[in-house]
Amino acid sequence: MSASLPHRGNPEEEQRAAYLTSLVARGVPAADAEATAVRTRFRKTVASSPVPPTDSDTELLLPNKADARLIEASTAISLDAPSGDDLLFYHSILSQIGLPRSRVDGREFQRSFGAAWLNVQAGWLDEGHGPVLQPVPYGAMPRLALTWISTLALRHRTREIDIGRSAAEFLTLLGLDRQGHRYRTLRRQMHALASCRLQMGFHGRTFNSVAVEQFDAWLPRECGEASRWPGLLVLTEGFYAELLNHGVPLDGRALTALKGSALAIDIYTWLAYRLHRIEGGPVVIPWPTLMQQFAHEHAGVHALGSFRKSFLHGLHKVQMVYPRARVEPLRGGLVMHSSPPPVARRQVAMTNRGVQRGNP
Repeated sequence: MSASLPHRGNPEEEQRAAYLTSLVARGVPAADAEATAVRTRFRKTVASSPVPPTDSDTELLLPNKADARLIEASTAISLDAPSGDDLLFYHSILSQIGLPRSRVDGREFQRSFGAAWLNVQAGWLDEGHGPVLQPVPYGAMPRLALTWISTLALRHRTREIDIGRSAAEFLTLLGLDRQGHRYRTLRRQMHALASCRLQMGFHGRTFNSVAVEQFDAWLPRECGEASRWPGLLVLTEGFYAELLNHGVPLDGRALTALKGSALAIDIYTWLAYRLHRIEGGPVVIPWPTLMQQFAHEHAGVHALGSFRKSFLHGLHKVQMVYPRARVEPLRGGLVMHSSPPPVARRQVAMTNRGVQRGNP
């Protein structure tokens, strides 16, 4: 596709070429602009007019509304490298095998991928009147929370994490709005995350971990007093050491754009960890293998087809905000080519030097 040679006769392709030209004009690198334009889905609309439309009215093709939000993030990501609060980190093992995406029946969740496996066990938390059994953490919220907790730990080189003066402040940090249901979800998932136990294994070695060593429960409002947001969270030494040695750098603008989908977040963190480690030719992963890694809620005779559809929908979102990810879906699976990471190593090194000089 060329910005100077639009496809004549096909309105969608002409609009796509025009959009490619506009992205390049805004300063987006040509390769990123083409990757974004190729993946953009369009919707039809009629130009506004004070009279009813006729056959001669111009039919416009505009980006799908969901894609329009992803495109804005993609443009910002292509124009500027992440810095400050845009540079985030995540645990490397959780980048390969994620937490559950939907509520788990029972007290534990287990998922395997190749020789690696993850087991999450629900724990107990004192909510002011004794121990209360918590659920297994699930969904997008604990993923976003863990990302920011990990980032603050690495940014300030400490296990003691200041998670803000209020729940509203922490929600803003996560890029989430302050609707009432957000507070309820945040309280439930933060309690679940703070109390759960993680076990991870690979080739005969098992790593037992509790991510959080200390967390004061977010107590509800009582006797007219305001609810008490904990403000401080302390990571265990083992989890903190793993972050120092194996933290995966991410672009926070991409995570914000993907915040509504736990699956899209998992795909993004996995590709951020995996793609730049590919050496030699492309890697092909069959759909059944991907389903084993990513899907726990799909079941029945049509499970694989249902998973494939969900995965491709999530992959589309991810590639909009990670345009340099060279991943191609095929009938039998996914073809992955070596690609630059979403955050360049030099950017991480510059940030680390700034932290070491005392500039968070």
